[in-house]
Amino acid sequence: MNFLRELFQKNFSTLLTMFLLVAVPLLGSSSLLLVLNNYQELLQQLSPAQMLLYFLVIAFTMAFALTPTTVVAIVTGYYLGWSGLPGMVVAYALAAAIGYELACRLDHGKLRHFLHLFPKAGAVVDELQHQSWQLIILTRLSPVLPFALMTFVLAMVGVPRRQFLLASVLGMLPRSLFFFWLGTKAQDVLALLRDPDGGTLSKLVLLALIAASVGGLYVLFNRALQRALSRNATPKNGA
Repeated sequence: MNFLRELFQKNFSTLLTMFLLVAVPLLGSSSLLLVLNNYQELLQQLSPAQMLLYFLVIAFTMAFALTPTTVVAIVTGYYLGWSGLPGMVVAYALAAAIGYELACRLDHGKLRHFLHLFPKAGAVVDELQHQSWQLIILTRLSPVLPFALMTFVLAMVGVPRRQFLLASVLGMLPRSLFFFWLGTKAQDVLALLRDPDGGTLSKLVLLALIAASVGGLYVLFNRALQRALSRNATPKNGA
């Protein structure tokens, strides 16, 4: 209880931001559905300048959790086709960079410093930081882990910026390509957005991505915990 009380007292603004990064996408996706329902023609014939503006806008909406990345992939695939894939990948990278910088400026390392007040927790965080590539790719692989929230968490763990950006794009590609492909094949984008995992193939792919992400993260966290415990126990054994 003391741990939780201190956690909320010393990191209230950070935890509030994390909560908003989970709640806001629900409102954002509902608003996007409403806009598309009334103004679908807006995205049907974009000029090069308008397309550039579109990718800049979705980069910011993803960074601030206003639109889920799966929704963006479906909508972009539906309206722009495969020619829009490079722009979407760049938008993902830009969104990750914006989110990373935002997290660093809001948190200032407070949560990481707080966790290091507890030796075991701090040691686990340090171990995870040393395995940044695997950690980032596995968190990005799952379609159920919110993009903006994971950006915030990974930034607070202290993963290096360059590794974060490269691994984020690599980790996002499998699920993003799948949802993008769904968008290109869709007959009705609104129906697909309301039920993106309605088909058997969709369910199998989603389950495979979630299983790979959860299983990989379990192994990674368990390995980090064991190494942290072993490292903390070493001085005692040698004493």
